[in-house]
Amino acid sequence: MRKFISAILIGACALTYANAQTQFPVTSPDGSISLVLKLKDKELYYEVEKNGVKVLVEAPIRLTIDESELCNSVEVLSSDTYKTDNTYPIRGSHSLAVDKSNGQIIKLRNNSLKTDFSLEARAYNDGVAFRMILSGKQGEIRTPDEHTLFTLPVGSTVWYHDMYCHYEGIHQKKDISEIMQGEWAAPPVTVQLPGESGYLCITESALMNYAGMSLQANGKNGFETKLGHAQPAGYPFAHDYSLAEARRLSKPAALAGTITTPWRTIIIADNLNELVNSDLITNLAPAPDKRLFPKGINTDWIKPGRSVWCWLDGGARTVEGMKEFSKLAGELGFEYNTVDAFWYRWTDEQLKDLVDYSAQFGVKIWLWRHGRDMRDPQKRKELFERCRRLGIVGLKLDAFSHESKEFVDLYQSCLKEAAEYKLMLNIHGSNKPAGEVRTWPNEMSREGIRGLEYGKNQYEWSTHNTTLPFTRLVAGAGDYTPVVFGERRLETSWVHQVATALVFNSSVIFFGSHPKTMLDNPAVKLLKQIPATWDETVVLPSSRIGEVAAFARRSGKTWFLAVLNGQEERSLQFPLSFLGDGWYEGMVLNDRPSDAAAIKTERVFCRKSDALTGYMRTGGGYIVMFTPQE
Repeated sequence: MRKFISAILIGACALTYANAQTQFPVTSPDGSISLVLKLKDKELYYEVEKNGVKVLVEAPIRLTIDESELCNSVEVLSSDTYKTDNTYPIRGSHSLAVDKSNGQIIKLRNNSLKTDFSLEARAYNDGVAFRMILSGKQGEIRTPDEHTLFTLPVGSTVWYHDMYCHYEGIHQKKDISEIMQGEWAAPPVTVQLPGESGYLCITESALMNYAGMSLQANGKNGFETKLGHAQPAGYPFAHDYSLAEARRLSKPAALAGTITTPWRTIIIADNLNELVNSDLITNLAPAPDKRLFPKGINTDWIKPGRSVWCWLDGGARTVEGMKEFSKLAGELGFEYNTVDAFWYRWTDEQLKDLVDYSAQFGVKIWLWRHGRDMRDPQKRKELFERCRRLGIVGLKLDAFSHESKEFVDLYQSCLKEAAEYKLMLNIHGSNKPAGEVRTWPNEMSREGIRGLEYGKNQYEWSTHNTTLPFTRLVAGAGDYTPVVFGERRLETSWVHQVATALVFNSSVIFFGSHPKTMLDNPAVKLLKQIPATWDETVVLPSSRIGEVAAFARRSGKTWFLAVLNGQEERSLQFPLSFLGDGWYEGMVLNDRPSDAAAIKTERVFCRKSDALTGYMRTGGGYIVMFTPQE
């Protein structure tokens, strides 16, 4: 009896303590970053600090259920802490991710609604994240919506683009005070903190069974969370669907059972190297299903590589034309040939003929398919079965262009079912990545980026290209369809074009150029050597968002220095301290000052104690491939 009374007293004391506590800090393992969750007047707030300085100002956390606010009239029931500490293989800026964090789960009750829910938060050495969990009974249907704020310090600089082209916009650079109320921002949104004191990147992870998140400026130095139904249906959706569809998808989606929001993630970095190398987004995504992916990203049928593609730069859109593309792909040492929509009229015999012919050159076939054909589960199954039967290894699925829960569910269904048929996917007309490369290793790339398909509908490329590595590509792989040598490249040089294939992540690189054009280019020796995955990335200090993107990247023992230059001609010195010990032979690709459509090649021998100076014209580039010498 005494033990029973003691247990009641201990429980009552714990509950009293929890109710008395109004701040719940979660601190990173190295102690530098703190996410502070607060209860003020029975409402939920948060703020984020790094080294004692606020990097996100106090702001409310807002989640509604069936239009009723969940995060007010709140009391704390309990708080439990935990840790994560593991590593896992990954594709992106490096090959091994580190997942080390301190976490906290706060159990809460909304007394007005008589509803219990949880707020889960984590702090890593490279950022913070939080999400909401609302338990539900089987068959219980409820409709969530969100209005959480991200409030930036005064003097912050923001790179963002609107939603008119969905996730294929051109980034603007503005002081946060200049961003007008109502402006849309497609995550990831990159921020330089006042006084050049570091960077933030706001986006989401583990997006599933929920609508995607975009942001809308509140005119008070902040952005408000907006879910997919509230986003404007942009030009790509209007092109492929209808006004009736847009109206239907503009209503919040009802969810059955437990509601778990995606993680709201804030990468926090002292410099651009830390920003690019963050593991935060994949750390928060679920690990892959071992039944489908027994070796994770190293599952045997998942093969990163490079592909030719007949669309941007000419080529005969026939079976014979695609046979020629496969033969040329083999000469380049590329692994794949992606066949666009014109295959629709071909028979199984013609497709199998192309697959078998291509195999002679070590080349396998991907096919393009419109997203409309993916919405019917039976049609999906028939397509996936047909591909497996004919020896097709991957599909480029296009024209999703919406972030409603219905379309997010479609992404997940396609990835899961494709994996069951051992098919790789490249999703176009898409939203931003949210950690899918970890959960679904068969996603080799996705668009959600303004790439060379826009061609002449672009006033210039160089500012855009030197912005992307620190904005959109922080979230994950982007199929920019890089490298063209004709007029589509606008003001950029040939060296700049080749460098994009080294700087922009994509686990299968779908090259825009005609393969014969690549074979005839002075850069062909390097083009044949470009890897699709990286073991290590170092962003060099000379990098500036929208001005210079200077990356040193290692694949195996070979290092590549790849530099994209913006709108000003410049010469930069690059210390080679990233190299290993010993001597390296360097193959150098330089701009020619008088001709953007030309490449000056050189040969150098160097060590990590050396430095190289690269001249770059407006819109130019600089590349060195370093091969270790025994």
